[in-house]
Amino acid sequence: MPGPRKVHLWDRLRNWHKAAQSLCSTEQAKEFCLDTLEEEISSLEKLLTGDDQRIGFCHNDLQYGNIMMDEETKQITIIDYEYASFNPIAYDIANHFCEMAADYHTSTPHVLDYSKYPDLEDRKRFVNIYVKSPGEDPSEVDQLEDLLESIEKYALVSHLIWGLWGIISENVNEIDFDYAEYARQRFEQYRLRKLILLDQGFFHHTS
Repeated sequence: MPGPRKVHLWDRLRNWHKAAQSLCSTEQAKEFCLDTLEEEISSLEKLLTGDDQRIGFCHNDLQYGNIMMDEETKQITIIDYEYASFNPIAYDIANHFCEMAADYHTSTPHVLDYSKYPDLEDRKRFVNIYVKSPGEDPSEVDQLEDLLESIEKYALVSHLIWGLWGIISENVNEIDFDYAEYARQRFEQYRLRKLILLDQGFFHHTS
């Protein structure tokens, strides 16, 4: 894909944070701790940004509705590149994993079931196939482990981005979808996953 391989993730996160702050009520801002979210964003950016990241052209919204498969040929077509940009590939995969909690074809499409988040073995199998897909076997087991760890960290960013999207959409969209509750679940999952990663030593405790 032509163009500078600049990561767009953090700019989008900050832009959506500002938009959410300008649109939401005082009660919503307090509930979602929007006044202190910039500190969270800066902390995540500092922890996750590094020279060893694999940057690629990412879809950034790889939920199942955007993955089409021909029933006869089994050929896959990915659609809806509205949010596509260069980003760390670990983020795109993390976002895809997070979307596995969603089922948008129920009577409560906003409800997320994180028991459907792929377990470690499924994540390893996915990443192993992904790394081999260009025809190059991973040089070391560490490469797989590093990518798996990065994916878990970038899942936090996915929760923040789509949580903010939910807050914005609640205030601008009239579609029959409980955006506020969707945002609430994403922020709750962010806090839960962050505590787990802290406990596992993936991050250092910060004040």
